[in-house]
Amino acid sequence: MTFVTSAVGSTRPVFYVADAYKAVERFGTFRRSHAYIKRPRLTPIGGVWRPSCAERGHSKEKVGGRPFLRGAMVGLCTMQSSDTAIEAIADMTEAGVDLRQELADTHVGEVLEHLDTELIGLKPVKLRIRQIAALLLVDRVRQRMGLMSETPTLHMSFTGNPGTGKTTVALRMAEILHALGYVRKGHLVSVTRDDLVGQYIGHTAPKTKEILKKAMGGVLFIDEAYYLYRPDNERDYGQEAIEILLQVMENQRDDLVVILAGYGDRMDRFFRSNPGFRSRIAHHIDFPDYTDAELMAIAETMVKSQNYHFNEAGAAAFRDYIGVRRQQPHFANARSIRNALDRIRLRHANRHFESPSLVSMEDLSTLDAADVLGSRVFAAGQTEK
Repeated sequence: MTFVTSAVGSTRPVFYVADAYKAVERFGTFRRSHAYIKRPRLTPIGGVWRPSCAERGHSKEKVGGRPFLRGAMVGLCTMQSSDTAIEAIADMTEAGVDLRQELADTHVGEVLEHLDTELIGLKPVKLRIRQIAALLLVDRVRQRMGLMSETPTLHMSFTGNPGTGKTTVALRMAEILHALGYVRKGHLVSVTRDDLVGQYIGHTAPKTKEILKKAMGGVLFIDEAYYLYRPDNERDYGQEAIEILLQVMENQRDDLVVILAGYGDRMDRFFRSNPGFRSRIAHHIDFPDYTDAELMAIAETMVKSQNYHFNEAGAAAFRDYIGVRRQQPHFANARSIRNALDRIRLRHANRHFESPSLVSMEDLSTLDAADVLGSRVFAAGQTEK
């Protein structure tokens, strides 16, 4: 921020284009201009220093990267100024900003707390999400103070085995980005290859563009993204979808965040084969498998939400189930636990249905060892999906 003397002799702060841009972002569309734009030439008009028409056109061109602010910026260049917002920004700059209060005001703190309670374990993931949220919050405050900074690249890669919470974290990240003003809507569109790639010539581009249209203003989550690339099939149309995605990720990164997800080793091969994706991904987050204790805690949370509980024998049997099941093929962490509990509830219901005795509320809500040990997991060579 600099100070100049206007035609009427008063000294007022003058912002550079980037500063006025950030002022609009802070205070919204003004009825009166709240800041001057310092251009190479200022023309006194009606006792107020304004940019000339040519300068206003140049300012508009500069702001073209953010369509939803462009109209406010054009108005900012042509309306009369007001001291109110100028003084507010100056006071904010001198007094400093309470970042904890900013966290509360934007409700980002609530989203982070929800993430902590919603997902058990995943400490490295939660720490990384907090770090990203802190970066974006500080960048937002820097913009309000007129400090020059580029819009950060926000595309991400989530790697890990199935059932480790990648989709849930993506949903919370969309909420954080929306709360901080980095996306307009904050919704999550979750897709796979089948949603993007067509089966014949001319089918892929419309499908991909339709998905991108739905995702604009929010987050596009592409699960098992490596299936987009199939070099062994000459007639595969995945490469067409990849080229469209890369173009949008670069040219419209102010209005869309893309998260690519999948197994770690396959995603590494995918990035090596498609370096354009790797260069556009700013944050790579690895989701570790849950421990046995964490899976047990997840199971207890799930059954409690449905008004069930394990008795002592049932809990011991389910711990044994976890140890055996995770060694078998197709284990999917929390997803496998949820599926196992569905089958346990099925055996529990049938056990009481076939019993001639009356059942109590306690009977209907207690999961016993018999309900767990009936699983094929405990039979040699048998697995459950």
